Amino acid sequence: MEKKSSNPAKSWLIIGAIALTFLLLYRANPNAPLIKDLTRLEFCRALDEKRIVEPIVRFTDRDDGLTFLTGEILEPKTADAASEQSKSKYRVLLVPGENEQFMQDLFKRGVEVKVEEKRSAMSPFMTQLIFFLGFVALFYFFFARRMGGGDGMFGFGKSRARLLNSKEDKKKVTFGDVAGIDEAKEEVQEIVEFLRTPDNFRKLGGRIPKGILLVGPPGTGKTLLARAIAGEAQVPFFAISGSDFEEMFVGVGASRMRDMFAEAKKKAPCIVFIDEIDSIGMKRTGAGAIGGNHAYEQTLNTMLVEMDGFDANEGVIVIAATNRPDTLDSALLRPGRFDRQVNVELPTLKGREQILALHGAKIKFAPDADLKRVARGTPGFSGADLANLLNEAALLAVRKHLDAVDMATLDEARDKVLWGRERKSAGYSQKDRETTAWHEAGHALLQVLLPNADPLHKVTIIPRGRALGATMALPEKDVLNRSREYFLDSIVLCCGGRIAEKLFTGDISTGAAQDIRQATEIARSMVCRYGMSEKFGFQSFSEQNAFSAAELPPAYSEATSQAIDTEVSEMIRAAYAKAERLIAENRCQLERLAKALLEKETMDGREVEALVKGDGEQLPPSEETPQQ
Repeated sequence: MEKKSSNPAKSWLIIGAIALTFLLLYRANPNAPLIKDLTRLEFCRALDEKRIVEPIVRFTDRDDGLTFLTGEILEPKTADAASEQSKSKYRVLLVPGENEQFMQDLFKRGVEVKVEEKRSAMSPFMTQLIFFLGFVALFYFFFARRMGGGDGMFGFGKSRARLLNSKEDKKKVTFGDVAGIDEAKEEVQEIVEFLRTPDNFRKLGGRIPKGILLVGPPGTGKTLLARAIAGEAQVPFFAISGSDFEEMFVGVGASRMRDMFAEAKKKAPCIVFIDEIDSIGMKRTGAGAIGGNHAYEQTLNTMLVEMDGFDANEGVIVIAATNRPDTLDSALLRPGRFDRQVNVELPTLKGREQILALHGAKIKFAPDADLKRVARGTPGFSGADLANLLNEAALLAVRKHLDAVDMATLDEARDKVLWGRERKSAGYSQKDRETTAWHEAGHALLQVLLPNADPLHKVTIIPRGRALGATMALPEKDVLNRSREYFLDSIVLCCGGRIAEKLFTGDISTGAAQDIRQATEIARSMVCRYGMSEKFGFQSFSEQNAFSAAELPPAYSEATSQAIDTEVSEMIRAAYAKAERLIAENRCQLERLAKALLEKETMDGREVEALVKGDGEQLPPSEETPQQ
């Protein structure tokens, strides 16, 4: 259903015209209560006091048969002599049969009387009728028209889907604007080709899918892909979000769903795109469960019937997007409804290069800027993350007063997106600064020594984000699978900061809180999810599904739970002992690295590696460092 765009200027113009009409009618109304009624005695007294402004008094003949003598009169003087006398209009009712004597009295007083007939432009009946019609028009404009529209109170059952016209859209997105997801683009491009040339598919007996579900992490381009379909397809394209179906009234979502498909059938062949479908397509809990029969279940039931029910729904192709496919109802995913699931995954190295080239077309780069190097250093980034990285780099270049975005600015923007912005102005004591240097040196040392750890990218003691320092590592290539040795070395890495900090201060602090949490999560995942524990082996102890219909008993016994806790504890203890041994064997390198960090504050991974392996500047060990 196409949504009419409201024009605020036009609305205010209509309101002003109605208000002006009311004002003019009010000013033209002879019954307006702005005139002071005087008796003949009061009028004569005012004449004696010379408070009548005009010497000519005019008669006004009214349509209701009454005759008045009107004019302007000065108000009586107040105690404040400096203040000016205010004026007001008056009228004196003339009684038929007594006017002749009254005129003679005025003539004796030297008042010239002029008869002037001033009739109203319309009768009182017409004036009241116009007032009534104007009120009805105002009520219709503010209430009936607003409340009866698609966004109004009386129009809550209407569909809120927007009809996009690709031919008139000046900012339309095409497949050329989508990069890094070639496989997904090929699958949805088949839909566009079918809508353009359906005979090529039908002559072989093929049937186009009724529904396509775009599945992938946030920021991978699911909505962008749908917009590209709208730009490429020469058919009507309806776009709506899953949350637009629900309101505070029960049954509104089902009504809007029926209205949307009714409008789509009129425009068939067409495409209907539902973004974030998980808000209405969640698994049904059943009437017997707590919280069963939710309003969204009625909306889901209506959608199931509309997509593949008794009524034929030819020519309407539904495309939906979600990043939570595990929460969708199984009836929604069966063939005949969403026949095909298109995975829109995180881009690979080649895909990241394409995305950076696409978004970087409008950015001016310096000669040393290498987008391929940026692509290699951003594994796990989505298309939205890469676009944000380039935007941050452009903003940083403006703040630095650069003519173009150089490679250093790109690296800084990447670090900001990954680990937060540097807080160089954060003041902390020299003692805290030295403790942070030792802590990060412990992490960096193990990052270089452990064979299964990711390559060290950078280490800094400048506060970044919420941390006082950071040790950054980046994989050399896309990683699709992790080994047990990698996870074990990751736990060892987490222990390095606490151990090095204890060597320097002889005490422990809260600086390792995040390291402890990360090590515990890795160890528990190895035992419960990945089956990497020697004690439990090929078993899974993952948590229950959050969308279960009722509270289910745990999948393992209390004794197994205690055994899992023991296994996790032993795994972390072994990693801590290994970290202590490595740091003790390389204490001189640790001290040199800590002193270098205090001097430089930020060191590149290659500098750290050269220093640890003895190729860097040799610094003598400090005699002030306490022993463990």
